[in-house]
Amino acid sequence: MTQRKAKRGTTASSAITFGEEIRFARDSMGYTQEDVGKLLHCDRTVVSRTEGGKRKPSIEEVEELDRLYGTGDLLKRLYGRVDWDAEIEHPVWFQEYVDQEAIAVGLRAYQDGTMYGLLQCPQYARALFATGEAAGNPEEIEELTRARLSRQSRFLVPDGPLLLVILDESAIRRVVGGPGVMRRQMERLLRVAQLRNVVIHVAPFSNQQTVIKTAMVLLELPDGQRLVYSESLERGHLSGDSASVVKHQRRYDQLRGECLSESDSLRLIAETLEGFRDEEQRARRSRLDEEQLQRQRRRQLHRGGPRVPRPRPRA
Repeated sequence: MTQRKAKRGTTASSAITFGEEIRFARDSMGYTQEDVGKLLHCDRTVVSRTEGGKRKPSIEEVEELDRLYGTGDLLKRLYGRVDWDAEIEHPVWFQEYVDQEAIAVGLRAYQDGTMYGLLQCPQYARALFATGEAAGNPEEIEELTRARLSRQSRFLVPDGPLLLVILDESAIRRVVGGPGVMRRQMERLLRVAQLRNVVIHVAPFSNQQTVIKTAMVLLELPDGQRLVYSESLERGHLSGDSASVVKHQRRYDQLRGECLSESDSLRLIAETLEGFRDEEQRARRSRLDEEQLQRQRRRQLHRGGPRVPRPRPRA
């Protein structure tokens, strides 16, 4: 679950500072958090999380708060200055890796089972988190999604750091969120693969000599240092041990040699895209057919219902 720093003073985050201004405006009007919740038709915890800098309100909510507190457009102007993505933190065990990823000049990753995080489209990331520990908590799902997407901005731009990703074929075949989400994800892969700094290879199912047994990342830092990162069920493991890095680099290079070429990989992704597009269209037609059948049944039920005699007027 993502968290925010709870520091005060000159080091306070812009999100926390913004929340403090909202709380000051509320106190000045003599409202309690419960009062505001009732006036805005939301739970008190929503107000509390907003004032604590732990929740990003919509621009409409901020405009409503300006009207409620009589602050003109002050809160709206402050809202536009908050760098929400910059305030996102990650679980402690993951934060060390994220800090190194944020300065890396090169990244080589292998991913199986699910799409690699830096390549995920918003719909895919959201659907993936909705099946995990955040299931049933829309706010947490959005926060986790935003945290993941915020890490992509350095890499998915022209002339960004090298991003070389090997995807096991299972990562593009496993359906997450339905064919519509997968169609968007495949489109995302084909689009970012056009960037000069992004290279995507697919390790096909036919490759029976997989030399990497778990997802991993190799980082190259500005000073030339190399790190290797992998995850177990409950935490991540970041190591700069030279022997470990060399061993995993060798395995990565061996696997890359057994992958489809870059052009063949993109061709397979394009074929997979067409498959998901066809499934999405079939699912849409199926829904339309079902809706039409339901309408027909309702009409038949109405026509075949018992006839109620109408009273005749007396002479």
